[in-house]
Amino acid sequence: MGCKGLISVGQQLFRRKVVDCTREDSRLSRCLNTFDLVALGVGSTLGAGVYVLAGAVARENAGPAIVISFLIAALASVLAGLCYGEFGARVPKTGSAYLYSYVTVGELWAFITGWNLILSYVIGTSSVARAWSATFDELIGKHLETFFHKHMSMDVPGVLAKYPDIFSVFIILILTGLLTFGVKESAMVNKVFTCINVLVLGFVMVSGFVKGSVKNWQLPGDAAMNTTNTSHPYNVTQEETPHGAGGFMPYGFSGVLSGAATCFYAFVGFDCIATTGEEVKNPQKAIPIGIVASLLICFVAYFGVSAALTLMMPYYLLDTNSPLPNAFKYVKWEGANYAVAVGSLCALSTSLLGSMFPMPRVIYAMAEDGLLFRFLARVNERTKTPMIATIISGAVAAVMAFLFDLKDLVDLMSIGTLLAYSLVAACVLVLRYQPEQPNLAYQMASTTDEADNNESVSTSESQAGFLPEEEEKCSLKAVLFPQNSDPSKLSGFVVNVSSSIIGFLIVTFCSLTVLGKEALMKGTVWAVSLLVIVFLLCFVVTVVIWRQPESKTKLSFKVPFLPVLPILSIFVNIYLMMQLDGGTWIRFAIWMSSGFIIYFSYGIWHSVEASYAAPTDAERSTDNNTDTCK
Repeated sequence: MGCKGLISVGQQLFRRKVVDCTREDSRLSRCLNTFDLVALGVGSTLGAGVYVLAGAVARENAGPAIVISFLIAALASVLAGLCYGEFGARVPKTGSAYLYSYVTVGELWAFITGWNLILSYVIGTSSVARAWSATFDELIGKHLETFFHKHMSMDVPGVLAKYPDIFSVFIILILTGLLTFGVKESAMVNKVFTCINVLVLGFVMVSGFVKGSVKNWQLPGDAAMNTTNTSHPYNVTQEETPHGAGGFMPYGFSGVLSGAATCFYAFVGFDCIATTGEEVKNPQKAIPIGIVASLLICFVAYFGVSAALTLMMPYYLLDTNSPLPNAFKYVKWEGANYAVAVGSLCALSTSLLGSMFPMPRVIYAMAEDGLLFRFLARVNERTKTPMIATIISGAVAAVMAFLFDLKDLVDLMSIGTLLAYSLVAACVLVLRYQPEQPNLAYQMASTTDEADNNESVSTSESQAGFLPEEEEKCSLKAVLFPQNSDPSKLSGFVVNVSSSIIGFLIVTFCSLTVLGKEALMKGTVWAVSLLVIVFLLCFVVTVVIWRQPESKTKLSFKVPFLPVLPILSIFVNIYLMMQLDGGTWIRFAIWMSSGFIIYFSYGIWHSVEASYAAPTDAERSTDNNTDTCK
């Protein structure tokens, strides 16, 4: 009886969501097009970081080679973006990484993903709102800070902010009202602000190429030395100079990689597109195009602005807090600072909207599935928006912006986002090699205009191929040289086990490189040997996955170069997670503990999927033959 109870609990934790993709009806309004999604992705991703980040990374990490840092960061982000794009084509529903995890790896992982996405969006909204308030206050001479610090000071260092930021609360409440008014109106405001932001960045790029000089990419090392020595009367050797050795790559390739790790976070935000599955026309095409196009536009903007900055003035003179105004002052174009100010406020506005837009939609998706309280899934009949989820999430973000400085909590955003990226990549890896998808809804997820009679014939044929008539015997030959051209139960099982193993190996590899960094730098035999062994094991497991037959599912978008791209994406995300400090992981554990209390006391008992618990998995798959995404 004890064993049966344990198995029953395990089945509840890892039950997967059944989605009927043939149903066109949605409680939300389908009014967004591809351009709306591109504008949403660009607005959310291309935030105020472009006005600040380039200066800090160029001065302290990479020098003019920051353009290479952004290129590496963009390639790493595209790995995650492609995985999101394939799932957007497979499951065009609201929920983003939460939903993708639910249909592939089960309910518990889905709840963990969704709970962390909520945290990421709440902290992102609060921190961007405070940044908007601070930027506006800077433009008007810091009158707001002076007033609030004098009359409403909060003297609780390390816990609360120095003063309550009422202006940021006001901004969040305005945008919350806009989001409850309707998704079409929100998208229109976002498009206007995004276009202004892109125009300002275009002006910055053109200005940099006109007023800049290639000589600033070819500075000798003694130029940085002379600047250092004028500011510091002590003699400094070339190795000790904080400005590197000069040239295009003054801090070496290690500085470029360090800068790329920082620049990676500049591309976070495109995942908000994946939450619009039920609010966009033809989502199976629009979501992949929106994600890839927004990442491409953002890369061009980051690349161009960082190139313009380092061409306009020497990298070691850049201001880490306000590099663009400082650069225009250096080339005697002070008037351009007004354009920069307008652009930065527009960028902050779109970034804020990009954080607030997906937050209620993830809450709505989780509440509709029964994992969060059901009243959060109520949709306003007139505006077709999840109004209660929007108002509550906006109120929580407003309270956090009002009371907290959030600097210590911002790293928690990274854990939630990187965990979501990793799980989506793992889901793509698993799903592409399965004979039976979690349900037949995902086997033929193709766009409506591609679904004709001929395709339906090929669909039935390919589905017949998914289920072999004879049970295969597990052997080394069957694993390395499978005879079937279509996935079998054995090949699917091999990929499931291999994916789990490679996940463990990647965590081990990243832990070794981060925690054993000193031993590796010294060339300690045990550390290097262990790292090489883990790498070789990763390579072997990757080859085993590569040898398995892929699904013939016809999709409007597929991740290329499987299994290498998803595995690389998982590696990049886990490596960046390992870079976070211990305090962040403790705060993450506290947040997850509160989430597990909600899940085990409410969600697991009220889950919609619990109503399907009676039939077995095989019965559920055969009972849902009508669930085809065409």
